Amino acid sequence: MQTEIIIAGFGGQGVLFAGQVLAYAGMDIGKEVTWIPSYGPEMRGGTANCTVIIADEEIGSPVVRHPRALIAMNLPSLEKYEPAVIENGILIFNKSLIDRNLQREDLKAVAIPANEIAESLGDKRMTNIVMVGALLMAEPVLPFEAVESALKNHLPERHRELLPLNYEALREGANFVRKELIGQGT
Repeated sequence: MQTEIIIAGFGGQGVLFAGQVLAYAGMDIGKEVTWIPSYGPEMRGGTANCTVIIADEEIGSPVVRHPRALIAMNLPSLEKYEPAVIENGILIFNKSLIDRNLQREDLKAVAIPANEIAESLGDKRMTNIVMVGALLMAEPVLPFEAVESALKNHLPERHRELLPLNYEALREGANFVRKELIGQGT
């Protein structure tokens, strides 16, 4: 099995780190992975996205044109990548920054107030990990334990004190989706 993911937003939202965590988690449990970052020249506020492929077998090409899953952190990212997601794919979008409905009805979509959840945890920098938790609940491409382990093993030393908060953000994103799915009767 192979799962292709695009994570997109603007610089400063932790888009690239979210992709790295997924790639490290997959690699650490023996999966084949690719992670390709793309970002504008701005330090903050410019565009940022990355593609992640997690597979059981060798990956033929690292290029992702039609992902199975999309994490859209802001409106420009949703507008750019929503059309590319495969039919019946997963779209996790940050309703804190996206104030429109989806244009497609053939996607499994979750609108999550990721900024508010991160802020309720005490640190808006956790928005990206809230979104990763939401993705893992909607599309269990990796076990939560693998992602927690990747956070522990690959979180930069300067952010080590944020490890417990990252774990909590991951769980809160997943819990939000779990409640949404129960509410939809699925």
